[in-house]
Amino acid sequence: MEGAKHNLPDTDAQKAAEGIAQLASELTEKDLLLVLISGGGSALLPAPIPPISLQEKFDVTRKLAAAGATIQELNTVRRALSLLKGGGLAHCAYPAQVVALILSDVIGDPLDLIASGPTVCSEVWPEEVLSVLERYKLHSVPASVKDVLARLSPRGEENKDETNKAEHVRNVVIGSNSVALKCAGRCVRELGFRPVVLSPGVCGDVRSVARLYGLLARFACSREEPPPEIAAEVLRLGPEVGVESWDLCRTMQVLGEGRTEGWGATCLLAGGEPTVELTGKGRGGRNQELALRVGMELRGLKLPPEGPVFLSGGTDGQDGPTEAAGAITDGGLYEEAQAQGLDIKSFLANNDSFTFFTRLSSGQRLLIPGLTCTNVMDVHMLLIPPIPINIR
Repeated sequence: MEGAKHNLPDTDAQKAAEGIAQLASELTEKDLLLVLISGGGSALLPAPIPPISLQEKFDVTRKLAAAGATIQELNTVRRALSLLKGGGLAHCAYPAQVVALILSDVIGDPLDLIASGPTVCSEVWPEEVLSVLERYKLHSVPASVKDVLARLSPRGEENKDETNKAEHVRNVVIGSNSVALKCAGRCVRELGFRPVVLSPGVCGDVRSVARLYGLLARFACSREEPPPEIAAEVLRLGPEVGVESWDLCRTMQVLGEGRTEGWGATCLLAGGEPTVELTGKGRGGRNQELALRVGMELRGLKLPPEGPVFLSGGTDGQDGPTEAAGAITDGGLYEEAQAQGLDIKSFLANNDSFTFFTRLSSGQRLLIPGLTCTNVMDVHMLLIPPIPINIR
């Protein structure tokens, strides 16, 4: 059973979900249900609660995503409107034993949010869902959605029956962004770089994330003691991009030591899932837009190999509805675009980063590894060249 082309729920995926629900409901206490879960699971298992139609549910989540809702907020709404999400699949399989092996594509690896938690029995409070809808100004939702939300139990009402059923389920995370960064760190060390992991939880608006990487690049590449204003702004951005002050201070300390002690080239590694507020109708994805914005932030710094290089890529090999996983950029991006008659600001305004990188130097900056058949969010890499020591 196949469905959800382009990671979007469709009638084929809905038929598959109905078949899976039927199979699970026929199991007995003597059976074991093995469930493999990864990113894209929400689109692969659409089963809207009647009378909600698949299109109505899709329209609500699409509008939230376009408004900049996080994956956590999207999955909160999906669980509330679905029969199989939020532990619904495990509920169907009861009293069979359920074992789920999970590849996490959500920051922090919260089991109830990965693929909207089909095997994780969790309560969904109407207050939470209404708060998300209100936050992104979705005041007009279908009557069917309002009907389903009105049936949800308010916060504070326990469901002991669901608690007992949860004892028949075991969920295990076997892959995550933290694992990917750890493996990437080993690889870059073998290539001669010094790995520094910032955080596996980078999130928030892509513009703030781009600003953070631009500031860290300037901090690390400064041949003199960087002005204190840079560190202050980095710390100010922390809450906006989901990075703890401790991690930012630790990272700047290591980057500073590399600069003052003359260590070799450094590879700053981070991961997560920034968000892009859609203002245009172009082709692109958050990784390509992040790379484009970081390129603007790096403007004025030296070109490689004397200057920094930034890469942002989706671990699934696909960034948005494009064949690219992301892009690579450096301090020469702006001048390169100007020389080829490409206006970066207009491409950003139209969320058209894929078209930009395709036209720029015949697409040489695009990252196109092909589909990887896995998904543990995005990986960001900032390569910092060796900084000569100023001997006085």
